[in-house]
Amino acid sequence: AALATSEITGKPVEERDRDNEDICPKCGRLYPDPGHPICQKCLDRRSLTKRVLGMTPPYLGSIVVIVVLMLLSSLVGLLPPYLSGRVFYDQVLAGEGPLAGRIGLVVLMIFAAQLLALLINIAQGRVNSRVAAQIAHDLKTQVFTAMQRLSLKFFNNQQTGSLMTRVNHDANHLQYFFHDGVPYFVVNCMRIVGVVAVLLAMDWQLACMVLIPVPLIVVAFVKIRPVLWRMYSKGWRASSRLNSILNDSLSGMRVIKAFGTEDEEIERFSRGNRRVARVNQQVGNLTSTVFPAISYFMSLGALVIWGYGGWRVAHGQMTFGSLIAFTGYLGMLYGPLDFMTNVVEWWSSSMNSAQRIFEIIDSQETLFRPEQPVPMPEIIGAVEAENITFGYEDGKPVLENVSFKVEPGEMIGLVGRSGSGKSTLINLIARLYDPDQGRIFLDGVDLREVDEKDLRRQVGMVLQETFLFRGTIYENIAYAKPGATPEEVMRAAKIANAHDFIMELPDGYETVLGEQDINLSGGERQRIAIARAVLHNPRILILDEATSAIDTETERLVQEAIERLVEGRTTFVIAHRLSTLRKADRLFVIDKGQLKEVGTHAELLKAKGIYYKLFTTQRKALARAGVAS
Repeated sequence: AALATSEITGKPVEERDRDNEDICPKCGRLYPDPGHPICQKCLDRRSLTKRVLGMTPPYLGSIVVIVVLMLLSSLVGLLPPYLSGRVFYDQVLAGEGPLAGRIGLVVLMIFAAQLLALLINIAQGRVNSRVAAQIAHDLKTQVFTAMQRLSLKFFNNQQTGSLMTRVNHDANHLQYFFHDGVPYFVVNCMRIVGVVAVLLAMDWQLACMVLIPVPLIVVAFVKIRPVLWRMYSKGWRASSRLNSILNDSLSGMRVIKAFGTEDEEIERFSRGNRRVARVNQQVGNLTSTVFPAISYFMSLGALVIWGYGGWRVAHGQMTFGSLIAFTGYLGMLYGPLDFMTNVVEWWSSSMNSAQRIFEIIDSQETLFRPEQPVPMPEIIGAVEAENITFGYEDGKPVLENVSFKVEPGEMIGLVGRSGSGKSTLINLIARLYDPDQGRIFLDGVDLREVDEKDLRRQVGMVLQETFLFRGTIYENIAYAKPGATPEEVMRAAKIANAHDFIMELPDGYETVLGEQDINLSGGERQRIAIARAVLHNPRILILDEATSAIDTETERLVQEAIERLVEGRTTFVIAHRLSTLRKADRLFVIDKGQLKEVGTHAELLKAKGIYYKLFTTQRKALARAGVAS
């Protein structure tokens, strides 16, 4: 792998996306997806194929229809070579047999056979299209549904581009396995058997000479299969990285423009793009060399037929019509054999996609799911933590032995330096994660035993980074309560101080975010998020830096909205400006993952501990900046 020089240490370091990371310890080969130890070489491919085939029952009826139509098309296709060979030459033109001299009738029979084959192919194409659309829909839905049921811990270790590739590219790729691969494989096997049987029946000596290259082709298949498998794995890995780079660039376009790093991003994309092109070229070089060579060796059979067959016709050992028919049937054999030369490529690509899809489907939910959850349609809002310890990585706790008890309706301010564990604590309270040790209780019930839907309905969050979905402002507010009336949405917006600016927009509540040059300010987006929380009407409210990164006037409007929102609710607040937490009933001071101090604003200032130092340091900094604290 290429080495770069660290700007900090001056020592050579490998690139972050180097190709020799995440290596299988058993065989030394790359994993197809960084961070996921599933080796293509060591994978049990038989089990994988069996599992993929196990997904066919919902589509079995349609697949059978496709196979039957393809077989009918193949059977009808057997007629033209026979009619144009033995019948036309040996009867019509030779003046012998029941069809002697009846050129028009034979031509009409050939036309009818070709027309029937066309109609069958059209019907098969219609069924194929319907099945393809249904399979793609079902696969994407299954993968997306599986991802929605996974906890945040899974997504922390994934790249967005990688997941998007699985939902779109891999699902599309696997659909061909069902509606194209399986039917064509079955039918082409039958075609090969049928045509070979006809050839042997017509002239077994000539047929055997034509089939001489087949053992060599089988050996070539066996040799090339593992090579292609590895190449497709490497190609998927490169494509996944490129998608991640593209996603980062589009999501961070504002930062790119602000720092003027367009050229650096172009170079980063170009490196990933070159890697994809290089892998694609390697696959193309291999397939464009091996498969045409195999086809060439198969086509040598035609030379054998014309050479040896022509000699036999010249010596009266074979009729010319039989030779024409034999040649026609051999042509029918080339199509299925050519398909079989691509089976290895098709199977390798499909199984690679299947493995990545199954990894999503098989991913274990890290949150505990009780068999009989405790229903809590209405909660009081008492929260208690008992010796909770949690870390995003094993052996690296972010919170350690934290215990507290919060009364219903109490407002708690969470204070601490950046990285102390404040956001992690609220994530545990909202049960986005489960503690590694210890328990959290809601109204005396272990949070892990509470019915998740009841919990989600009664815990609301307003975060620093407000996420608004693409859609209307009305839809974004109503997201918290599907089926909310316009009056409820407008009432929530008024409480959040959002109604006035919404009505000034071109289409009011029907304004589509992301269109018509509508770009909301940070404060406006935050007020929409607060309106969403108001409509949600939770008993427990979590505010994570909800007033950061906005101007003073906007902060006042947001703060007013928050004060109305927190009334009567158990509230946990993280605020960048500590002075805004003076109204909190108690402050929890977290330092290095541990709860160090608990008390009111006045009590903690009087104690002159960690909170006192944080508060006085921030007040001096604000004073120097000319900002009132």
